[in-house]
Amino acid sequence: MIGKISAKKRMKNSIFLILFIIGALILRIGYLQLIEGNELKEKAYAQQTSDRSVNAKRGTIYDSTGKTVLAVSSTVETITINPGNIKEEDKEKVARKLSELFELDYEKTLKKVKKRSSIETIVKKVDKEKTNELRTWMNENNIKEGINIDEDTKRYYPLNSLASQVIGFCGSDNQGLNGIEAKYDEYLKGKAGTISRITDASGGIIDGAAEEYTEPQDGDDLILTIDATIQGIAEKHLKEACIDNKCTDGGNIIVMNPKNGDILALAGYPDYNLNEPFAVDENLSKEEQTKQMQGVWRNKAISDTYEPGSTFKLVTTSAALEEGITSPDKEGEFCCIGHIEVAGVKMKCWRYYNPHGSESLRQALMNSCNPVFIGLGQKIGVHKYYEYLNKFGFFNITGIDLPGEAGSIFLKEEKVGPVELGTISFGQRFEITPIQMATMLSTIANGGIYIKPRVVKQIISNVEKDENGNEKVTNIEPQKGERVISEKTAKEVLSMMGSVVSEGTGKNAKVEGYSIGGKTGTSEDGVNTNKYVTSFIGTAPIEDPQVVILITLYNPTGEGGHQGGGVAAPVGGQLFSEILPYLEVQKNE
Repeated sequence: MIGKISAKKRMKNSIFLILFIIGALILRIGYLQLIEGNELKEKAYAQQTSDRSVNAKRGTIYDSTGKTVLAVSSTVETITINPGNIKEEDKEKVARKLSELFELDYEKTLKKVKKRSSIETIVKKVDKEKTNELRTWMNENNIKEGINIDEDTKRYYPLNSLASQVIGFCGSDNQGLNGIEAKYDEYLKGKAGTISRITDASGGIIDGAAEEYTEPQDGDDLILTIDATIQGIAEKHLKEACIDNKCTDGGNIIVMNPKNGDILALAGYPDYNLNEPFAVDENLSKEEQTKQMQGVWRNKAISDTYEPGSTFKLVTTSAALEEGITSPDKEGEFCCIGHIEVAGVKMKCWRYYNPHGSESLRQALMNSCNPVFIGLGQKIGVHKYYEYLNKFGFFNITGIDLPGEAGSIFLKEEKVGPVELGTISFGQRFEITPIQMATMLSTIANGGIYIKPRVVKQIISNVEKDENGNEKVTNIEPQKGERVISEKTAKEVLSMMGSVVSEGTGKNAKVEGYSIGGKTGTSEDGVNTNKYVTSFIGTAPIEDPQVVILITLYNPTGEGGHQGGGVAAPVGGQLFSEILPYLEVQKNE
């Protein structure tokens, strides 16, 4: 009896175990089918196919005219191999030919040819002259499989170094690495295509299996605000200025349309050839080579800060006029005795040895007299002064459509005492970017309304069409901000800037027949560095400003010295003399 019970129990347990196993298998199959099905399907497809990527053609970059090409993609070819489809007796021969033709290391190439993989890249972006030579050799040696020659694209910059720090360049995989190429990579890069083919378990091609081709989609074209002619003018005069004045740390020039924020030119020196972005001095160490490359790639007008010096007196002037503290032409309103005492500290005028004496505000700006602006700063007060700094955009980045924009460096408002406010009032002991400075003057030249700078004005799709079947064009509209100062104040500041150029420290920027306003600046580049930053900022014509120019030169060490009036202002005059006629601005009668 006990034996029968045990047999039944064993049978019961066996049935239960079998049912449990069957249930577990059903659950596992269900999990594989329903939960992991898509993923496993993709893995199976990947194992059974050989995919080769076909790069899309990057969009073309044009200057503001839409005619001058700044960056374009040309057709080249990429060589890949399917090692499993190259006959064993041909492997060394193939490796030798590939290494000779494309100047590659033979041992490394042979290793790829003998590798147990479905696909290996041999060389990218080869001119068709070379690939046609390979095709001829393959026919002569009856090698029909295992070597793939696929269409690819290569970025080319027809004007070499023009606007190099604005445009940027691409990497080997066609991705944007700097400048506009990086900022607008999503639009420019397009969508890569593929060439797929069914393979066997070892990665070999199955006879009769056709290749499936997915066509790449070309990237969008861009129309910049940069005018190639004005950019060329700016780069020419910047290079001359940096060489003639021995500017050890280079310089930059910004040319901006104050009515819509268009950056017409953004030049940096030294620059580099966009077609050879990694070219370096071979005599330098690896560390120095890297530093050299990063130095020329860097757009200092956007990414670096500096002390603006006396050009910043335009901000103090604007705030004081807007608050009704002063007026442009009240005779004897101020008196320069060579210094001003603030909280027990004697703060000198730059011409302390020969004080300016009795002055109006206009004369003080013409003379760039520090004590007058220190005194105005005290009358405006810290809180109100910081309100104007904020409204002029100095506490935020401008949002220009270029990568790597830096912000300003100011003391926190609560830490600013009378002496600190005094130094800020004449442009020292804080740092801003050149693009912030150019935007400030554009605000004044735009009648007191803030205008955001921009570098791209149109995106043209090479895929999407509009309702009329034409290429879809997306316009990037100018962006205006709030009113910062009244139109009356803006006109008064422009008028006084005109006097600075006609009679004051900026007279070297004069151009016959045009009414030009400007302000010079000289500041220390850091504390106790014995380096200086020299600058000139200007606009023309004063009656209806069409263009704003900022020249910034870093550490001029030439015989001409480092004063803004003697070094930077003449460059401003040269620029205005060529740019204004080009823009068809009429001369005064």
